[in-house]
Amino acid sequence: MRAASSPGSESGGRSVGARLRTGLGLLGPRHPRHVLPVEQFDALALPVGDDGVVIGVDARDRPAVLGVNSPTPYDVVLIGGLWTAQVLALRIAATGARLAVETGRAQSWTGLAQAAGGPVPCVTLHDVGKVPPQGASAGSPVVVVRDCGMRPPRGRVAAAPWQSVVTLLPYLSPVAPRLMRQARLVGVQRVSPDEAAEIGRVLALPREDVASLPTLADGVTLWCADRDRHYVMTRPTDIEEGLLGLARRMD
Repeated sequence: MRAASSPGSESGGRSVGARLRTGLGLLGPRHPRHVLPVEQFDALALPVGDDGVVIGVDARDRPAVLGVNSPTPYDVVLIGGLWTAQVLALRIAATGARLAVETGRAQSWTGLAQAAGGPVPCVTLHDVGKVPPQGASAGSPVVVVRDCGMRPPRGRVAAAPWQSVVTLLPYLSPVAPRLMRQARLVGVQRVSPDEAAEIGRVLALPREDVASLPTLADGVTLWCADRDRHYVMTRPTDIEEGLLGLARRMD
């Protein structure tokens, strides 16, 4: 009768530690090594999906995603209509972020706040200049939507880690150039030729983009970040259309 092996002894010529290092003796499939020649290294790319809010589709009908929940302060300026801002707000709320809407026209936001709230309110409305500290964190990100007219005052609650600020301007105003220069992302909907020329100067837009701004259809936004520019068409879902109506530039 063979004597039992102790835990630290050899069994069949292999120790317990060796068997653990090789998966308790079960050998997995053998694959050849993945080797990339040096001259092909520059072509290597890792497909990383976007994470954020789908704000529409681009010119190739691909989803356009806006990542508003950021560990660094993130300012967005939208020169456009209330409809687009509210669709964006609904979709941000659907990701689990909290929304604080600073507005002088609370009646225009009440229906949205009630529809997005459910059992746990996630959209709160505040008078202009009266947004309290939101306590944003990685587990509870916040987006502050400032719907304060043509000349929004400096906000009490600024962009911070996990707290983005979206400022809605219905048209170009004297404060718009400053806000656009400070923002990390700027969205522009249909504007007049004179406004388009000024926006093009501030954002250093190519001539063809400046020419296109006065002709944009309802629901179309030119989003600009540094040197990146994307035209995005926002199409409402059935629920969004039932609550907000069809896309429109004017309110």
